[in-house]
Amino acid sequence: MTDVYSFSEGPTPLLISIPHDGRLLAPGQAERMTDVAKALPDTDWFVRDLYEFSTAIGANVVAANYSRYVVDLNRSANDAAPYANQISTGLCPTQTFAGEKLYLPGESVSALEQAIRVREYWQPYHDKISDTLDQLTQNHGHALLWDAHSIASEVPRLFPGVLTDINIGTNGSKSCAAACEQAVMVATDNTAYSAVLNGRFQGGYITRHYGKPDKNNHAIQLELSQRCYMDEKRMRYDENSANDVAETIKRMLQAFVASGQKLV
Repeated sequence: MTDVYSFSEGPTPLLISIPHDGRLLAPGQAERMTDVAKALPDTDWFVRDLYEFSTAIGANVVAANYSRYVVDLNRSANDAAPYANQISTGLCPTQTFAGEKLYLPGESVSALEQAIRVREYWQPYHDKISDTLDQLTQNHGHALLWDAHSIASEVPRLFPGVLTDINIGTNGSKSCAAACEQAVMVATDNTAYSAVLNGRFQGGYITRHYGKPDKNNHAIQLELSQRCYMDEKRMRYDENSANDVAETIKRMLQAFVASGQKLV
């Protein structure tokens, strides 16, 4: 089996998590899936490419190699819905964001199969996050977790209208110190992008579980509208647009790191 995740180490207290840009499927899974599903439409497309600068700024980076259609790493292992009164896409999804079936007639994900996926794919990723944060806290006195996501700018089944460009989530200001979220939001000022704090996307399981300001672990999620860096109709990476928004993300991350250092 291919490694569940890729990891690169950096000298700063910043860990960037990229849980949804993986493209691999579990052995035997593709044969049971619809053609729509095998195109992996709900991937956080090209997020690894967008964050290619991360090693240059000293970040630690953990990125999933397997698709969210195997198991959603940003959901709890017990499949608790992250948002009340909203559609939940599930720990082991059976539908696309648009509501199309992932599996052929007669196929499903049993409780046993889900438990195996949690053990073989979900747990190793989360063990790596946990171990890295512990090590960063030991080395630096604090740890900063940035959970990197992207999504289509329009997904009518999940949210109305067109998504804000930059969606910062801190679980209602509970997953990080106020100074951290404020610094990150200020870094979006005077840019070409609209930004919101704790709007439609307030942070999923990763942000909520690992963000523990009282233990000097601060977590922030960025959900980025894919229109900022790609041609959504042709599903193509737009290098010029990507370079522009990457500069803004870099400033946000640098502001996050600077604000964290002031808290120690």
